[in-house]
Order: sequence, then structure tokens, then C-alpha cells
Amino acid sequence: MSDTPRRPRTTGKPYRRPKKDPVRILAFDALRAVDERDAYANLVLPPLLRKAREKEGPENFDARDAALATELVYGTLRRQGTYDAIIAECVDRPLREVDPPVLDVLSLGAHQLLGTRIPTHAAVSATVELARVVLGDGRAKFVNAVLRKIAQDDLDGWLARVAPSYDEDPEDHLAVVHSHPRWVVSALWDSLGGGREGIEELLAADNERPEVTLVARPGRATTEELLGEEAAVAGRWSPYAVRLTEGGEPGAIEAVREGRAGVQDEGSQLVALALANAPIDGPDEKWLDGCAGPGGKAALLGALAARRGAALLASEKQPHRAGLVAKALDGNPGPYQVIAADGTRPPWRPGSFDRVLMDVPCTGLGALRRRPEARWRRRPEDLDGFGPLQRGLLRTALESVRVGGVVGYATCSPHLAETRAVVADVLKQFPGAELIDARPLLEGVPGLGDGPDVQLWPHVHGTDAMYLALIRRVGG
Repeated sequence: MSDTPRRPRTTGKPYRRPKKDPVRILAFDALRAVDERDAYANLVLPPLLRKAREKEGPENFDARDAALATELVYGTLRRQGTYDAIIAECVDRPLREVDPPVLDVLSLGAHQLLGTRIPTHAAVSATVELARVVLGDGRAKFVNAVLRKIAQDDLDGWLARVAPSYDEDPEDHLAVVHSHPRWVVSALWDSLGGGREGIEELLAADNERPEVTLVARPGRATTEELLGEEAAVAGRWSPYAVRLTEGGEPGAIEAVREGRAGVQDEGSQLVALALANAPIDGPDEKWLDGCAGPGGKAALLGALAARRGAALLASEKQPHRAGLVAKALDGNPGPYQVIAADGTRPPWRPGSFDRVLMDVPCTGLGALRRRPEARWRRRPEDLDGFGPLQRGLLRTALESVRVGGVVGYATCSPHLAETRAVVADVLKQFPGAELIDARPLLEGVPGLGDGPDVQLWPHVHGTDAMYLALIRRVGG
């Protein structure tokens, strides 16, 4: 017998350690945080990107890697409903029986195959490698088999197979094709007033990546300063808005770091400007932002108030959000105060203010471009919880403004139950209050409807779907 040791027998290919891809691992971690902790992608991504840059080094994780990771996360979340319908056609069990981490990997792979220009072979191989790292070899084989089925057709081909026809079920067709829950499609359609073209354009706009919009806070920064940044162009409607057409990192801009400018959607800026410019009778000295967190509108209102010698009181119920308001207002050129208080049980006296803004908590259906996960998180029954709060806050606003002053009621939702229904119900209780036409106060902005209130739209105005009603107190 030979003393030479035998080599162990092997079957198949030798084991290969999976290659770790920091971009796709980051995207997977972000999706798990959104699913497991109800986190928001816009809050989860920045620290994950910083951690990846620090760990991998700038030579191994550069701006292009950050952009790809961001696209994978947001694209997957926006198209989740569509990808779920497609994946369901390619697995042999109900989706609810697929482990959530496996479904996240499959969705990331589906987005690369159907929603990006990544070549098919690269999309499949990179996603299978990710599965080997985060799920193990066994489940990676399942991922590989499903993705190869998905890769057999493009997005249009899949939609023709999984979406019902428009004539058969228009709401379900739009829900699958444009990746919105059916109830959201129905609510947005009602808010638009019907018509296929408008709802198609709105749902498509919700799935587009929004530009980053900055605000130059009056007296602290100028649009000219911000326009000196790379790929910066003037806003469409607000004189204080500057758009970053190629995205970018706002925190790298000096004026933003110093708080002299901020990130603020142009629709949000228009709401603050309309309230500030609404005609009132009598003095113009005391302004209130009654739901001030996280502080964007308060910072703009505070700067506008300072120009007139007026003082702003910014009130926010949640102490940690009141802290964000204080940070946003820090350095304001005029007098202001930030307090933590319940807007439905205010500590101030009735009739104390000349101008009052109530940007009330809502479902957030107007900002689905920026928070795509909200469409899957919200439920129709959420409206039952928000309704009483919204009515209570509007009543407080009308009680807080003096006769001759003006209230602005705003929501980042176009849902009729959160906009016109709230205003109509509360005005029935206040015969001494009347709607005023808000449209002339949004000078140059087209497509504002019949008034007197205003509804902005992503597909029409390029803003979040902000709603504004201006109400003047004319009697006791």
C-alpha cells in the first residue's frame, strides 16, 4: 500500500466564495430597513452611503456607485407593485409564502432586468452573487431560477401578461402598470376629476426621480449664490427656488451646511409665499406656524416675517421635531420663538396672530415621488385617524387668528378627504370665516383650476401635490 496521501474526491465544481458587491449589499440593507423597521429610504440611505464610503474607500465606492445604489433602492420601491405581480408569475407559491429577504433580492434583480440598462447577464449574475452573500447558496439557486424566467421578456411584455386590460378594469390596470395600490389610484383619480390622460400622467410622474430643490432663505442667501453650483437652474415658480438638475449632495453646498439655504420642494415654498403675501386688514406683526416640523416652511416664513418686522412663533407637538425646527430657524434675521405644544390645545390666546399656517399631518400621498414606500405603507383606514386631527388643527388656526387676519390650511396630500372635505366641514362651524382666492398669490403658476383653493400636481407643476386653502377671519 502506498504511503502517498490520496486527494479527496470532489464532485462538480469546486466551492467558490461569493463576491461581495458593496453597492448591491447596501441596496439590500436599505430595503430590509424599510420593510422591517418601517424606515424611510430618504433617511436610511445617507448613513448607509457614508458607511460604505468609509469602509470601501473612495477608490472602491465613488459617486457612480452611490448613484447606482440610490437608483436600485428608489427604483425597486417605486415599482414594487409591478415587480410583485411579475415575480408572482414566476414562482410556484403565493408571494406571502416567499421569505421577505428573498423577495427583496428578487425585486432588486427584477428592477435591474426591467427598469435599468444593466445588461441581462450582469443583472442576473450580480443578483445571484448578492443572494449567495445574504441568503446562502440554497436560496441563491431559487433566485437564479426566478430571475432567468423574468429575463425572458421586457417590461412591456410582462405588463401585457400580468395587468388586466384597461377596458376590463381600469383601476386595476393602472395599479399594476404604474405600481400604485388600487385605492390610491382611485383616490388620485377622484381628486383630478376623472379622465384617463391626467391620471396616467400623474401616476407616471410619481415614478420619476424628482429633482433636488433648494430654497435661498431671504436675508441669508440668494438664488444667485446657489445658481453658482454645478447643474443648478432657477426654480419654475418660486423666486427663492433653485433646482439641481443632476441631483447631487445638498449637504456639500456651503449655504445649505450653514443653514442659510435648505432643501425644500417648490410647492412647499409656494404655500409659504402665498400665506405671506395674502392681503390682510390691520397690523402684520405676529405670525404662527402651527405644525412647524421639520422646519422648512417655518424657516422661509421666519425670513419673510423678518423683512416686515414681524415675529414668528413656530409650534410643533413632537419635541424632537421642535428641535429640527429650531435648527432650521437658527440664524434667522428677525425675532422668532420655537415651542413644543399640541396645536389642538394651544397655549396661546385666541385671536393672537395676524397670519397662521397649518400644514397638517396627512397621508403624504402628494409626495410619493420622494417617499415611494409610503404608497405601500398607507391604508384607506388611515384617513379615519387623520381626519379628526386635521379638523381640530384647522379649528385652532381659525380661533388663533384675529379678525382681519388670514389662515393657510395646507396638506401634502391631494386626497379630497384631507383637503376640501376638511375645509368645508370646519367652515360650517365658523360663519365668521370665508375662503379667499389663493390663485392670484401663486403668480405665473398655470393650471390652478377654478379656485378659490389650489391643488398643485407633480405632472403639471413639477412639485409635490400640495394643497392650499386661504381663509380670512371676517367676524367673531
